[in-house]
Amino acid sequence: MKIIETERLVLRHMKTEDAKFMLELLNEPAWIKYIGDRGIRTIDEAIKYIEDGPMTMYEEKGIGLYLVELKESETPIGICGLIQRDFLKDVDLGFAIHSKYWGNGYACEAAQATLIYGNEVLGFQRIAGFTSLDNEKSAKLLLKLGMIEEDKIKFASTQEEVRLFAIKY
Repeated sequence: MKIIETERLVLRHMKTEDAKFMLELLNEPAWIKYIGDRGIRTIDEAIKYIEDGPMTMYEEKGIGLYLVELKESETPIGICGLIQRDFLKDVDLGFAIHSKYWGNGYACEAAQATLIYGNEVLGFQRIAGFTSLDNEKSAKLLLKLGMIEEDKIKFASTQEEVRLFAIKY
C-alpha cells in the first residue's frame, strides 16, 4: 500500500517480498555501524524481521518504517517512516538509504515527506529523531529538516548514548 509519494519516490508498506532488499540493507556496513547489527543473515530471517517489525507496527500503531522506492523504476533504495518506541513519548523519524543511492538527496526527500505526512495527515505535533553520537551525516540531515538537538539519551535496548532531536509544529 502506497503511503507517501514525492517527485521521485514512493514510500509504501513493506512486504515479505522485500526480504532480499532488506537483507542487503540490514547488512550494509553503515547500517551495522550506526544503527546496529540485527543479526539478520538469511532471507527467512529478513522475512521474520519484516513481519515482526514494520508489518506488526502498521497493524498495531498505524505507522512504521516504509520501503522507499524510486518512482519510475520501483527499485527499492531504502526505508523511512515513523516509529513508536516504548522508551520515547514521541514518535520518531527513522531512515536508511542503501549506500548505492547516497548523494542524490533521497534521504532528505523521503524524510521531509514523512515529517509532512506525520504532521498534516496523522496530526503529530512533535516528532523526534535520534542518531548515534558519531553519525554526523544523519545529524546534519535532521538539522536540515528543521529539528533541534535537545539532549543525549540512552537507547533502551542497548543503553547506547544517542543524540535526541525533535521538531514541533
